[in-house]
Amino acid sequence: MLSEKRRGLLVFNGIGLIATAIVSGWFYFFFLLGAIDLWPFITDVPVNIAGDRRAWNMAHLEGITNGTMLIAIGAAGGYIRLGERAQAVLFWASLAFGWLFTLPAIANAAFGTRGLEFGGGPFPGDVTINNVIFLFGWPAMIGVHLAVALLLWGAWQYHRHGGQA
Repeated sequence: MLSEKRRGLLVFNGIGLIATAIVSGWFYFFFLLGAIDLWPFITDVPVNIAGDRRAWNMAHLEGITNGTMLIAIGAAGGYIRLGERAQAVLFWASLAFGWLFTLPAIANAAFGTRGLEFGGGPFPGDVTINNVIFLFGWPAMIGVHLAVALLLWGAWQYHRHGGQA
């Protein structure tokens, strides 16, 4: 069973990611409108937010998806039987993929890059910024694979031992 402290921190970080998604969602909203329009408070204040629709959509949804995933891992932590070391790896791997898939997606939207290939590949945008974002993706890629494997193993161990933690 994941410790209560780790479960609570996963939920807390999940909520933080959802809050981040809300902020990026506002940028997405203003990007689509081309203006800040919050009638009746603020109306038609022109803004020029860089990026494209697909990138802002992804930035917004990464925060929602990863935040929900961290909350789910925290909530399901009582059904995951892992040793202390495996719990620590699951915890840090989950934080890595949660934040390091979300923040670079926001950076990609803001800078007009993709971060999918070192050197930029066929995508436009500043190559140096792209490469930094690409490198931040590696801990996330490793983390998500470790986390899913540990979640499957821990859930199987819980089931195998008759629901005993």
